Amino acid sequence: MKTRLLTFAALAAVMAGSGAAWAQAAGDYSPPRTAWGKPELSGVWTNTSLTTLQRPANAATVVITPEQHASVLSKNQYALMAKDEAGPSKIDKESSDKLLADKNANRGYNHVWIDAGNDYARVGNDIRTAWITSPADGMIPYIPGKQPRMTITYDGPEGRPAGERCLTWANLGPVLRNGMYNNNFQFVQTPTHLMINAEMIHEFRVIPIVASAADAKHGPKEMRNFGGDSVAWYEGDTLVVETVNVRQDQRPYITATGKVTERFTRWKDSEIYYQFKVEDPSLYSAAWSGDMVLRSTKEQVYEFACHEGNYGMHGILAGARELERQGREHPPEISIFAGLAADE
Repeated sequence: MKTRLLTFAALAAVMAGSGAAWAQAAGDYSPPRTAWGKPELSGVWTNTSLTTLQRPANAATVVITPEQHASVLSKNQYALMAKDEAGPSKIDKESSDKLLADKNANRGYNHVWIDAGNDYARVGNDIRTAWITSPADGMIPYIPGKQPRMTITYDGPEGRPAGERCLTWANLGPVLRNGMYNNNFQFVQTPTHLMINAEMIHEFRVIPIVASAADAKHGPKEMRNFGGDSVAWYEGDTLVVETVNVRQDQRPYITATGKVTERFTRWKDSEIYYQFKVEDPSLYSAAWSGDMVLRSTKEQVYEFACHEGNYGMHGILAGARELERQGREHPPEISIFAGLAADE
């Protein structure tokens, strides 16, 4: 009985939060408009926060109370790192030995290089631990055994992940994401297109805008792109983007049978209300959806040079060639879940 009550309370909180967000989006706010009369989306926006796509293990619900907030924040990995590294560094043997024994030494970066934000996001009046709101548990409803896997090999660059090859990243979507740094997006809007330029990897999506949903047409299925085949139209003051046919080496959330629908609504001078819905019966037991807030920022999107991946690629392939010269076998192929990022 107690479990049922807790589950019902969590569901009620998510439903109440979604209702509040919709009420705010549908309020009396009048957005700034372009010269051709559409809501202005151009600018630089950010989704920097500790909130992740799926609900983290240190949070029991998607929407948390102010009282729960302090407890969840105190257990967040980035918050713990910031606390651990606060203050000036000590350069002495004791500190160096402590660093070598650091339980987080495999994280690759110290906090000075990380820009994941210092708090969980607010969507409307809700404090959110996850962007997914349906299902109510904030988790992707994979059909058991259907979660796609990706095999990583050492034979050549094509066997390495697309992110390691500096080709694409999870942030640009679809669905839009955030990570431990580089969470800015530049929107450039014209009467016929929307361009979204992601700071991470410096990749972009160019989305044609048509008159209505009835005019939306996708290209040949044989032509798959990073970011997929997207087309957009306005429904009132909301720009709706429909995407299919995403390249599978991008580690997308849909297969050839799936569809992602995104909605962009300017609901404040300083915010875009972003909603998403993912449908793919070959992967999921039900459609899943959620929302987030993109906040305006005065930061600019500068060039992203993916040097680390390039140097890493040379080292990985050079090591594989050396093993071949010595007549030794490659390390075992690595099989990973293809629809998830490191922060999940």
